Amino acid sequence: MILLKNSGEPIYQQIADQFRQDILTGRLKEGDYLPSIRGLASDLKISVITTMKAYEMLASEGLVTAVQGKGYYVNAQDQDMLKEQHLRKMEAALNEAIDAAEIAGLSENELKEILDSLIRLKREKI
Repeated sequence: MILLKNSGEPIYQQIADQFRQDILTGRLKEGDYLPSIRGLASDLKISVITTMKAYEMLASEGLVTAVQGKGYYVNAQDQDMLKEQHLRKMEAALNEAIDAAEIAGLSENELKEILDSLIRLKREKI
């Protein structure tokens, strides 16, 4: 797990985001347990409270469930819900890219060309 301590984003948010990404992409599957709160806090050299806050965020989103004495495990994911979450994330990223392109003075065609190039590059890596 990579934490950016100088980032404007809180540590607990970074932890939750990385676990969310792992769950939504299938790297963490239904029934998998997250690292223990104390263990993760120790590994990352952060507060147990920070780790607990990240896990509680994931639980409030329905991604994980706490089991007394065992920790947090990954819930089954509804594929329609997963698709919707990915669409929202994609729309947010594309809106941010559109805003950046406008600030940079790029035309719509230039932005589309950049997107097409990135898609081609991604496919070549696969």
